[in-house]
Amino acid sequence: MATALERYDPQIYELIRQEKARQSACIRLIPSENYVSRAVMEASGSCLTNKYAEGYPGKRYYEGQQVTDLIEKIARERATKLFKADYANVQPYSGSIANWAAYLALAKPGDTIMGLSLPYGGHLTHGWKVNVTSKIFNSVQYTIDPKTGRLDYNQIEDLAKKHKPKIIISGATAYPRQIDFEIFGQIAKKVGACHVSDIAHIAGLVVAGIHKSPVPYADIVSTTTHKTLRGPRGGMLLCKAEHAANVDKSVFPGLQGGPHMHTVTAIAVAMAEANTPEFVAYAKQIVKNAKALAEKLLEFGFNLSSGGTDNHLILIDLQNKKISGKKLAKALDRAKIVANYNTTPLDPAHPADPSGIRMGTPAITSRGMKEEQAKQIAILINKVAENIDNESVIEEVGKEVLLLSSQFPVPEHFIIPNRNNPEPLDALTY
Repeated sequence: MATALERYDPQIYELIRQEKARQSACIRLIPSENYVSRAVMEASGSCLTNKYAEGYPGKRYYEGQQVTDLIEKIARERATKLFKADYANVQPYSGSIANWAAYLALAKPGDTIMGLSLPYGGHLTHGWKVNVTSKIFNSVQYTIDPKTGRLDYNQIEDLAKKHKPKIIISGATAYPRQIDFEIFGQIAKKVGACHVSDIAHIAGLVVAGIHKSPVPYADIVSTTTHKTLRGPRGGMLLCKAEHAANVDKSVFPGLQGGPHMHTVTAIAVAMAEANTPEFVAYAKQIVKNAKALAEKLLEFGFNLSSGGTDNHLILIDLQNKKISGKKLAKALDRAKIVANYNTTPLDPAHPADPSGIRMGTPAITSRGMKEEQAKQIAILINKVAENIDNESVIEEVGKEVLLLSSQFPVPEHFIIPNRNNPEPLDALTY
């Protein structure tokens, strides 16, 4: 029987069908992409999309909040428990909005903020020059050690002492190594700064205990709720109790109107999923897969930023291969391997056609792939790189990708252990 969407708008229905088929038939290596559970998907597409809930539980500007107040309270409680934080705000529409709210909760326009430079792995909202954060705040950017490809904490401390920022930002969007949030907290205290930590990429690894948590060392922690955390597309802020009121004011009415309650509802579900042993096993496998992929790429002579990875992502510098990141990303896409071209530290190329390519393992891990498949993917990547202008080889790789993908179908749903069932089900059963 045709669905309501198929009957009313067959054009959009067909495009969604095509996208579903594309996600199933390709190997998705973009580090920020993943597959959500059916439970998260159902919550995202529920009747909560019909409800305005401007304000906070118990302090709304619209009536009819008997259910929404309970849902938001549950989402906050689950988040604080999961991350071991004092307080959580689950209303930010995105990670970028969450970062903005964190800054405005702790600083005023014109104050100095200090974050990781975009070409060295930072995010646009960490004060990069083309982002509005650099126009509202005085932005100072730290980099990484060009020899090791790792954060240089002595350099960061020296820069902080020189510029006396109001906020020091830790976290990254293209940094493949562990970040020592405790040292960032110490540096911030030495110069009288607040510490904001952006864990959008690694939040799932943090809650699984694979990456050190910044919560004990940061005034405010921002994150997205998707990526490794495997929830809906949204943002979240965790903070110490003393900052809770300012965080709430910064989100609403400071930056947003009514929260997207369907997303908040899905966040609540994702927090429950992340608080399971099965999620921990999945997060551990993400890192195992990334390390296996990195090791095999190194065997083929790929130059990896920092020489490898500690987390879910890999950053490849292709200068020694004499291939641009954009050209390889496009060729891989034709071979049904999806990654993104990316700047690399000290990249001489233009950001629109950089020397690097960024890839990660959350999505393939959600499909059940392990180290053996990660190594197989590295072989396919190398085959494309070595035959970058040979469309027949690229087409052949695409067929190999289809075969591999068919052996690891996209999970229609992850089964959450039933709290009312004495025999919990495997959360990765599909």
